[in-house]
Amino acid sequence: MLNIQSKLPGIGTTIFSVMSKLAAEHNAINLSQGFPDYPCDPKLTELVSKAMKDGFNQYAPMPGNPFLKETIAEKVEKLYRVKYNPDTEITITAGGTQAIFTALAAIINPGDEVIIFEPAYDCYAPTIKLLGGQVKTYELAPPNYDIDWDMVKKLFTSNTRMIILNSPQNPTGSILSEEDMKLLIKLVSGTDILILSDEVYEHLVYDEQKHTSVMLFPELKKRSFVIASFGKLLHATGWKLGYCLAPEPLTKEFRKVHQFNVFSVNSPMQQAIADYIKEPGNYSGIATFFEKKRDFFRGLLAESRFELLPCKGSYFQCASYSKISDEKDTDFSIRLIKEFGVATIPVSAFYQKATDHKIIRFCFAKENLTLESAAKKLKNV
Repeated sequence: MLNIQSKLPGIGTTIFSVMSKLAAEHNAINLSQGFPDYPCDPKLTELVSKAMKDGFNQYAPMPGNPFLKETIAEKVEKLYRVKYNPDTEITITAGGTQAIFTALAAIINPGDEVIIFEPAYDCYAPTIKLLGGQVKTYELAPPNYDIDWDMVKKLFTSNTRMIILNSPQNPTGSILSEEDMKLLIKLVSGTDILILSDEVYEHLVYDEQKHTSVMLFPELKKRSFVIASFGKLLHATGWKLGYCLAPEPLTKEFRKVHQFNVFSVNSPMQQAIADYIKEPGNYSGIATFFEKKRDFFRGLLAESRFELLPCKGSYFQCASYSKISDEKDTDFSIRLIKEFGVATIPVSAFYQKATDHKIIRFCFAKENLTLESAAKKLKNV
């Protein structure tokens, strides 16, 4: 028997895979994992086919397709009025999670401390630990999951190397405000603390609010890796394509890791996406599209016993079941699958300490018929 020393002891299969597997086994409606159950734009898949026929079938350049990087630079400048050099400050990645891993791997040394806000996307903490870093956790609380920046300051030590932000936030659907950014600037000014800003849901912000990116603030932009995802933008999560925006010194370090991690990513899809997003009309209505789905789903659940938390962004709706049961959220979620035929995610899975506020997360990036069917079952809970 080989003696293998695990670098991630206690880490098992992600909750997303576990719940999706259970959903399949019990033929439950899957509102757990965050992916659409409807097709992406046929125009987009036709562009992929065209790119293949046009010969985009070999390795793309390591940093990414030049046309795609230029198109991203144009998109970012139009949306946020900030400039990134496509040659030296934009890197195409194999999805947002790979970009997050690469940014952390490029910067974090053993003993470095990284502040994360929980509930947090589940790749942050394991990656930090894998690299020998120390996770410093700030726990957010429902229903609004607000940040007390004075309390964040108390987490700072001489070893604080990075802060990870996520807005719109997965799983809570909360967003960071301009005031949040100004308070963050006060904390990091005069330090060497870097920021990893996970903005994969940047286009999914509702109720006439706008996405507040770190890019909008020079003091934050100069020290930030900004992570984005085409999967969320184009309803094509299985393509696993994203990108990282960062100032040239940070991008140089990022690419040192990227070149030995994946080197480059899917060539025909890069070309197709560049052609597709060159026309902003192909994606500019996505916030309205998902806001309607959010409102539709919330309306369907209004007559249920679940208490819906605010959802300002992302395609996730959190709900409290505290008036229904005092079960642990993991047990309640499993029972929902087995007895009622709906799969969700227990929000305790997003906390290092498995903090249980009796809240579950639904994904509403589904066909309306799917949402209607799920809601009908959930009204019986």
